[in-house]
Amino acid sequence: MLSQSPAAALDGFEQKKPECPICNDKGVVIYRVHYKTEWVEDPAFKTLVPVEMVPEADFFAGKVCSPKDAWQWRDTYSRQCECVIRKRIERLMKASEITDEFKKMGFKNFITKGKPQVIIDAYECALEYFQDFQEIRHKRQNSIALLGQPGAGKTHLLMAVANNLMKKLQVPVLYFPYVEGFSDLKDDFDLLEEKLERMKQVDVLFIDDLFKPVKGKPRATEWQVEQIYAVVNYRYLNHKPILISSELTVDELIDVDEALGTRIFQMCQDYTVVIPRDIKLNHRLEGLTNV
Repeated sequence: MLSQSPAAALDGFEQKKPECPICNDKGVVIYRVHYKTEWVEDPAFKTLVPVEMVPEADFFAGKVCSPKDAWQWRDTYSRQCECVIRKRIERLMKASEITDEFKKMGFKNFITKGKPQVIIDAYECALEYFQDFQEIRHKRQNSIALLGQPGAGKTHLLMAVANNLMKKLQVPVLYFPYVEGFSDLKDDFDLLEEKLERMKQVDVLFIDDLFKPVKGKPRATEWQVEQIYAVVNYRYLNHKPILISSELTVDELIDVDEALGTRIFQMCQDYTVVIPRDIKLNHRLEGLTNV
């Protein structure tokens, strides 16, 4: 009996195409650089990069130069393929626990036209915080708090910060909606311990609607305050940034728990906007004539 040839054995099987045609799933793209090319410093990575370069695949295919001039292209430069960055961002977005709807929130789709100055101030504060993040992330004042009137866009703006941190800077963010988060955790202490540890360790923590009031009173049981304090204090001691939205003012946060409130104030004092309580600032009611 004749053995099957390798070609026949593979007959009928389509060779798997690489997901990325640029690096062929290697994660790195290699370029050739002419020996006379100028190299300049890349401020983002503090490394030298060539002003001009050609893909090494084109060099080997004879598209760059004749064989006798190949020595002029002996220098190489390699960099991470965009597909690696894209996959990393996808992993960060998935791990953030941010919903698909919230992932759409950015600075560009936050409307400031015709808005009161305090809303514009909140927008500018959030944008400035993102722009300053790399410089301040390891300092004591490395966090941001948008406080006050519900429906004024606090969550949208902090979500814009979170989404941009992940997409543009590849900084991990964890989203924790205060009310829903504790509702999920109260009956599962194994999950609680794991989640609190993630909240302590993640690069950036976003706590949304902290102590959201019920009938005018902060939703803050002794147990909830104890858990939030443990997380915030850890991040305070280790200079790890937090993003906080709350309907409470700084003074009201301090009234709930002085040690917790003062730590939040100290971390966020350079980037805090308090939106006064005014139902006209609630964008969800726009268009209603009796407001």
